[in-house]
Amino acid sequence: MESNQYVLAPVAASKEIQVNAIVIEHVPVAELPSAWRARLAQSPGAHVTVRIEEEAVQTSIPNEEFVTDDPLFGMWRDREDMADVASYVRHIRAPRFDRNGSRN
Repeated sequence: MESNQYVLAPVAASKEIQVNAIVIEHVPVAELPSAWRARLAQSPGAHVTVRIEEEAVQTSIPNEEFVTDDPLFGMWRDREDMADVASYVRHIRAPRFDRNGSRN
């Protein structure tokens, strides 16, 4: 097989997620894009298999559908001092002492 001829291997699609992929076998490392070559610890004369596939898009569950039976979930939701959660956490994570040793 000449170095400029590639073998395309068929790829089966998953039953859960349809994936379109192409597999190119026997690709000389020297013919890969420079960014790809930089990530490989192969000599330029080596051959590799390249697999290119579309990544599945993951969808998150909207908040209104989130349900839990855990009685501890949301136990502090009525605390007025935690209305601004980011501010509250920043305050409790602040150092207890200044650099000169005085207390905050």
